[in-house]
Amino acid sequence: MKADFTRWLPAIAKDSYRKTALSVAGVAALGGLALAPTAAAAPVTSGPHQGAVAAIDLATGKAATSANQDEQPVESGLTTGSATGKPPAGKPSRAQLIPHGIEGAQSRVPLDDAQLANARAIVDAARKTGVGDRGAVIGIATSLQESKLYNLGHLGAYNDHDSQGLFQQRPSSGWGTPDQITDPEYAATAFFTALKNVGGWQDLPLTAAAQTVQVSAFPYAYAQWEEQAADIVQQLW
Repeated sequence: MKADFTRWLPAIAKDSYRKTALSVAGVAALGGLALAPTAAAAPVTSGPHQGAVAAIDLATGKAATSANQDEQPVESGLTTGSATGKPPAGKPSRAQLIPHGIEGAQSRVPLDDAQLANARAIVDAARKTGVGDRGAVIGIATSLQESKLYNLGHLGAYNDHDSQGLFQQRPSSGWGTPDQITDPEYAATAFFTALKNVGGWQDLPLTAAAQTVQVSAFPYAYAQWEEQAADIVQQLW
């Protein structure tokens, strides 16, 4: 990411709820991550964040477990959405969450406790920064693409330059220090603060809004996560 967003970022006090960033060793040590996240949809035409995908596959032991066809990840309720198509009482509707319709094939991953905690941090930051439920969908989809909702620390040879955290933000591009961008609250607030400075972001398709902030080499890859991101936000909002 090239733009310097530091002038937009408020000082964020760390507290006891700060989540620790996961190194390769740290991810592998977590109890719920024996299986790597696997997308369950038709492939999209543009590839995912290769550095993050390689690191997650290594850290979660995908290479070690993929040969065992009997091992299947358990689908989280947050990957399925409403069976009736109607939102639960007090929750945003699908039309609010996906106002422009989905773009292309959709992917989904099962979510473990670490991913759910990070999703909640992003939703909380969306509320606090005032981007609302649609902003939260953009944030969740962006993190699903960049890190599969894992708070990744520096991953050595698997790192994409100096990218870290939920949004793979880069200290060298002005997003903050490594400690800051691996704080989920700070990282999500930084993302949403930058999003709010994108003129008319509410009227943009998800992938355009996300790409304007992220400046990714794969600008259309964010769109594949819009449905799952909407499901997550609908249930956590």
